[in-house]
Amino acid sequence: MKYAIKVNEVKKENGNVKGFATVVFGDSFKITNIAIVENKDKGQLFVSMPRYKSNERSEDGSAIYKDVCNPITAEFREELYSNILEEYERVQAQGQPEKGTQKDVTPPEFSVTVTPYEREGSNIRVLARIYFEDSFIVNNVNILQGKETVFVAMPSYKTKQKDENGKDIYQDICYPVTKEFREKLYSEIERAYAEAKEKQQEQAKEQSQKQGKEQSQDKDGFMKASGEPLPFR
Repeated sequence: MKYAIKVNEVKKENGNVKGFATVVFGDSFKITNIAIVENKDKGQLFVSMPRYKSNERSEDGSAIYKDVCNPITAEFREELYSNILEEYERVQAQGQPEKGTQKDVTPPEFSVTVTPYEREGSNIRVLARIYFEDSFIVNNVNILQGKETVFVAMPSYKTKQKDENGKDIYQDICYPVTKEFREKLYSEIERAYAEAKEKQQEQAKEQSQKQGKEQSQDKDGFMKASGEPLPFR
């Protein structure tokens, strides 16, 4: 998969985060907040993908964090992480701000999966995942119910800023860069949502019909057919 990398160095002596990287797939989809972290015990650098705090707990009761997005295959993980660390070292040595592994800006191929989500008090209707060329996955994509229609919301984090009404401002972690790719991606997610919703309605209808047949049995364990009771055998 073709992509470009940009690294910003964190020039703080204290702390183990040494930089942040941004990756853009085919000039169409951007991944931000990729941390370059130093393991001080081993004296090594490693890449940490953006994470979120899940509702799960470990055995000792502490919160479990999960990746918002990450490489799927070991081969692509090794390639991507190696290039990010290589660019970090380049920036440290030469101050060059950006690196592209390919100059081709062809939008990446992708597929989506959706899982219907219904919980009282929540405006989330679907949880979606995006797969880029079977090499990279983006989790935590939601379809939210607005006042009149549904809309796609990409994974985001709460900033320290407030809007004019005093509400928290959220910033997308990963998102489409171009209008054309955004329309293509969001249309596919909404199509998958409509298909899943239709399937869910069909299943509910089948279940209702099944329950109706079961309720047609009389109290003595007979099923009525052609107007006459027939005993089970």
